[in-house]
Amino acid sequence: MMRRDRTIRDGTGLVMTLTAALASVQMALAQTPPAPAPARVKPSAPAPDPAFEAARTAFEALPEAERKGLQDALVWTGDYNSVVNGTFGRRSYEAFLAYAKRSGGTGLPDATGRAALLKEGAAARAAVRFVVKSDPVSGVVLGVPERILPKRTPQSGGTRWQSADGRITLETKSYPAGETGLEAVFARITAPSADRRITYKLLRPDFLVVTAETGTGRSYIRYAAGEAGLRGFTLGYDKALSGEVDRLSIAIANSFVPFPDVTPASAPAPAETVVASPSPPPALGSRRVPTATGFVVAPGRVLTSAAALEGCGAPMIAGLPTRPSPGGTADLMILETGPLPGRAALAPSVHTGAIADGEGLVALVVDAEGGVLVAPGHSGPGGGRISAPLQPGAGGAPVLDRAGTLTGLVATVPKQPRLIAGIMPPASYGLVRGDALATFLGAAGVRTEPAPKAAGTLGEAVAALAGAMVAITCQP
Repeated sequence: MMRRDRTIRDGTGLVMTLTAALASVQMALAQTPPAPAPARVKPSAPAPDPAFEAARTAFEALPEAERKGLQDALVWTGDYNSVVNGTFGRRSYEAFLAYAKRSGGTGLPDATGRAALLKEGAAARAAVRFVVKSDPVSGVVLGVPERILPKRTPQSGGTRWQSADGRITLETKSYPAGETGLEAVFARITAPSADRRITYKLLRPDFLVVTAETGTGRSYIRYAAGEAGLRGFTLGYDKALSGEVDRLSIAIANSFVPFPDVTPASAPAPAETVVASPSPPPALGSRRVPTATGFVVAPGRVLTSAAALEGCGAPMIAGLPTRPSPGGTADLMILETGPLPGRAALAPSVHTGAIADGEGLVALVVDAEGGVLVAPGHSGPGGGRISAPLQPGAGGAPVLDRAGTLTGLVATVPKQPRLIAGIMPPASYGLVRGDALATFLGAAGVRTEPAPKAAGTLGEAVAALAGAMVAITCQP
């Protein structure tokens, strides 16, 4: 197979070679075992957990705002220690079980129980006067428990909040562009010390996280990089206060937005997904954040989601004007344009059958730098949704299954990035399913390929799609 030079990125924004990206995708998919087909179930295969599946179905039926509110409330009750993103997983399930055990319920609470949980979370939040607001010195948005940290003093590049006895300190810090880099900060805060032990460290191209402890204290440090420079915060506290502060640290991390001034209309994609390509791809026109993603299904013809381009009167591809092809539907459309150098038309292999809940999927998205973001995820109820870390511009992104067949297109995603604690978390998005794709493409006279009979073709499918994908923007 011919190697392609196009940049491939994983869901956190790490620049990868195609080979490394595919290995990352395979590893991520391996962590989400497919739902077993009745004819192929081995005697030793674990049976689905009906209680978990019932709770997930009930949770995902709730409005997004309520889902996030329940997770946030579970943080404040001390039952949940993960990202507040509205997506249901094992940690959410176990948090609900822990809360139910204490409150006398079972599993996901009913409407009355959910109201009680939200009330309890709000009371705990109000008890410490947790206020999420902008820090004018550093520019970050951060939640601060003002009752616990009443002492506030400005400092160079940020602000310090402290408890009255000095045993808890929260500091924000910012560095202007060009003053320093993540690598330098990472090296400094992880340097060996006789009285300090690093308990966790992670360095990615656009963010870092470091936790450490001494004989009497603990610390949590997070920084993110963007066009404006570096922005982050440090939380330090006495070990003896861990029972109280550990919960606060989760709430603070979930509230952290390093670059709240960055919007899709005026800036590149979120900090965690914008990385300079070591091998720049061919120019594709504007470097503005794409409005949607598409891929070439025939010479001069690009398939995408109609919902993703709603309100866009003049879609552009590679700086060229386009026109909608006749026969578009409320869900799908084909844009016609001139020749697209460097982009090969692809006759996709379309999966028209059912998709099991929880099946591993991969979404491919063109980002602001012209590279391809590889976002592993899994299917939602009825095969009509995908849970994955998708950024603005992912509407119209092709979604593949393990066999490399096209199972659908991402319908649309919010225009505002969903950054939680400075990173792009997974969330649930609607899909235009494969059967609708096959019908639409057939009516449009676009050739498709039969589904592959053998597994293990995901890598080839990703490589082929990477060479056919384009960013779609709207003319100002």
